[in-house]
Amino acid sequence: MSSIPARTERDFLGSLDIPGDAYWGVHSARAAANFPISGQTVAQMPDLVRALACVKKVAARANAELGALDAERADAIGRACDELIAGRLHGEFIVDVIQGGAGTSTNMNANEVIANRALELMGHAKGRYDVLHPNDHVNASQSTNDVYPTALRVAAWFGIDGLLAAMADLRGAFERKADEFRDVLKIGRTQLQDAVPMTLGQEFMAFAIMIHEDEARLREARALITEINLGATAIGTGINAPAGYAERVVPLLAAESGVPVVRAANLVEATQDTGAFVQLSGVLKRVACKLSKTCNDLRLLSSGPQAGFGDIKLPARQAGSSIMPGKVNPVIPEVMNQVAFEVIGNDVTITLASEGGQLQLNAFEPIMAHALHKSVRHLTQACRTLQVNCVEGIEANHALLARRVAESVTLVTALNPLIGYEKAALIAKTALASGGTIAEVAESLGIMSRAELTALLVPERLTQPVRLVA
Repeated sequence: MSSIPARTERDFLGSLDIPGDAYWGVHSARAAANFPISGQTVAQMPDLVRALACVKKVAARANAELGALDAERADAIGRACDELIAGRLHGEFIVDVIQGGAGTSTNMNANEVIANRALELMGHAKGRYDVLHPNDHVNASQSTNDVYPTALRVAAWFGIDGLLAAMADLRGAFERKADEFRDVLKIGRTQLQDAVPMTLGQEFMAFAIMIHEDEARLREARALITEINLGATAIGTGINAPAGYAERVVPLLAAESGVPVVRAANLVEATQDTGAFVQLSGVLKRVACKLSKTCNDLRLLSSGPQAGFGDIKLPARQAGSSIMPGKVNPVIPEVMNQVAFEVIGNDVTITLASEGGQLQLNAFEPIMAHALHKSVRHLTQACRTLQVNCVEGIEANHALLARRVAESVTLVTALNPLIGYEKAALIAKTALASGGTIAEVAESLGIMSRAELTALLVPERLTQPVRLVA
């Protein structure tokens, strides 16, 4: 229990007692009581708190420059925001991430925390809203309807920065393995059936390139969220904001946050349009699908160790069974699969929430924010653990791969240009029936000597587009 006496705060619904040491106020208290939904509060979305603080700080500065706020209050608000940006007081964001009201509860939570911290910095007690008010001063020239979507976009940029870094590191791990395995011959597979020879390095380089392509797509989608509606206030008309506010505040936010935000061409349209979130979520789904496919491949390639594919060995991370001694499971690829399933589900949520918007505002941005945050955060963490706890420790099963290549009838595909499809098919059919090697059968059928075949079936000829010449 706090030793600071409770304070009474009022809104148009009545009054509530607020803990004396709390920086949040009556609006936050009502929201916390109204929305006991997920058990996850805005405090657990630090990028969003930082983004809100950036918005509030530059709004105060723009208001001061335009004469809508005095310098003393603007300075105190700015210093309070700096503390939030630095990571302080995040625990004071007590409202649930899933909430009705189009984000008003989150905006008011920020207004109250900033106001009360600013009051302290000015030498006043929390709750002295006659000196500095959450609405009149911290929220001056603003509405939830431009602050919240702007903050979501800035927060998404912050989060995607981290995801892109994690994807780049994971790609680097696959590239290093591709180089390590560049001379390791194996049999490629299509439709889970033996196909033609390739190198394990080629297989791992494909994983790396898939990630690299998705990094580019993610940067493209991220660029769409830089268009913001700050200055739109309630519905895009800019009511209650001074002339020139929107033009002034947006460049200030770009400088403060490091995010290259730009003012939307039409603020009425931008206030109701959530298409950028749908686009971004779709790209996150693409990333998730391809990473999950890669992990499916890793699980297949490492299956066994005795009765499966066994091409590679994943690092053992933990015991795999409570009943089967010595069993080790591919737990790291499995967790990436599960994150991918979640991201795909989040994309459905964001799609429906965007479609559900009505008229001049979409009231469902809080669930979009929650879903996007989970997708970005969990993909980032999954990439990190896949890199460190799996890919970097993968080993090739050299002996098994070499034996399979030597025994595989798929090698006859490389002979098609020399002896034709029919003779190559005869060699393959005979080898499968007799159990003999391709070299033995080709020689026994009088098609090609064992020495000639051995000279042709070398890695650079089996894995590159080179026409064989007898």
